[in-house]
Amino acid sequence: MVPMVDHGDTTVTADADGVAPADYAPLRLAIIGYGGAGREIHGRLAAEAGHTVTAVLTRDSGRRNQAAGDWPGARLLGDLAELIELRSRYDLVVVASPTALHAEHAAALARAGVPFVLDKPIGVDVHEARAVVAEAGATGTPFTVFHNRRWDPEQRTLAALLGRGQLGDVHTFERRWERWRPVPRKRWKENDTAGGGLLLDLGPHLVDSATQLFGRVTSVWAQTRALTTPTEDDVFLVLAHEPGGGSAASPHAVVSRLWAGSVVGAPGPRTRVLGTGGAYLVTTFEQDASPLERFDDDAPAGTHGWLTRGRDREPVPVAPGGHADFYRSLAPWLAGDAPAPVDPADAVRTTEVLDAARTSAREGRQISL
Repeated sequence: MVPMVDHGDTTVTADADGVAPADYAPLRLAIIGYGGAGREIHGRLAAEAGHTVTAVLTRDSGRRNQAAGDWPGARLLGDLAELIELRSRYDLVVVASPTALHAEHAAALARAGVPFVLDKPIGVDVHEARAVVAEAGATGTPFTVFHNRRWDPEQRTLAALLGRGQLGDVHTFERRWERWRPVPRKRWKENDTAGGGLLLDLGPHLVDSATQLFGRVTSVWAQTRALTTPTEDDVFLVLAHEPGGGSAASPHAVVSRLWAGSVVGAPGPRTRVLGTGGAYLVTTFEQDASPLERFDDDAPAGTHGWLTRGRDREPVPVAPGGHADFYRSLAPWLAGDAPAPVDPADAVRTTEVLDAARTSAREGRQISL
């Protein structure tokens, strides 16, 4: 059940990026797609940020019933043209449809001049991604991309560590998104060969996290396999970043090693960042089961991960912020008082890396960008 809030006197508070407090009116949102992303992520975070959902587009009767219960009074629609005609009922559209439909839905909204949030990835390949940006640019339609993992505690805490120089010159970034899910779920993400698979599902998060921290990617090497699904459920990427990403003084290029897997009975450390001053280690991730869970049993409250040097370790204070900050930043952005929470150009570059990974895995060679 999506947690509901009283929207009567809600104001948007300052987020962790320093948007000044102001009395921005809560936004009225329309959501396209009310499945795992639309309801459980976007609807939940919108409510947490104080916004309300006034329209939902879904053809599934069960999801319509859920939307009616979550957002009393919301218009329940089955057609995108009908949603566009109801423009006066919402301020912003959230596109949470299956990935293969992202570019089509985004183009229709851009042509109608309707501001929108587009869930990642913005297209199944870089051609779709560039087309979305071009369409929005030609019509002057504001849009941003939902890269919510920029607001993960580990990502913000790591960024703070890097800002303080506590890791020295960083040379290696590793992140794993591994699960023990030997029986695939029966949903499009596991079975849609056009827009499903872990490369397009988890890959955008992993690549965006690496590039946000360590800069542009200059080469990609990848392996992908389909072990239990028609699409890839085992992904490994090696990214070389442009020199200087590890620190302004370092001549070395950071190498990112990124894993995504569904058939992993012993998930490895979630995040490991290596530098000349030590390492940042996060052993587990959210609710995913891991044999490393006991490592964090004695972690003090208010910390996230460890600064380690051999056997020595010390807990790292968690940086403030959370996923709802993305939604809190939308009202200032739409008002013209703040930049977009995510620049769509970043999402295009992420798609370029994913396309290169697909080519690398198919041809067995490193791809230069």
